[in-house]
Amino acid sequence: MDEALKALDKETRDKVSFISFIIPSFAEAYKMNVQDAYRYLKKYGGLDFLREHWWALHTENPFWAVRDLFEVCHQNGGSR
Repeated sequence: MDEALKALDKETRDKVSFISFIIPSFAEAYKMNVQDAYRYLKKYGGLDFLREHWWALHTENPFWAVRDLFEVCHQNGGSR
């Protein structure tokens, strides 16, 4: 298998793993169920932010990553 393809596959797996971890963390922090958290993040730009900045966010303490997501959503009209 080509090295670039291996790296992409690993990066994709890491990205999915982080997003799968951080959405339930966001839900727990803001007293939502996971489905509502997903919809909230999607509606207010949090998912786009996650997709674009997951690499930097995953190096932070999860508390700060969740807080960053809240701030992005709040700036885009979220009010939770």
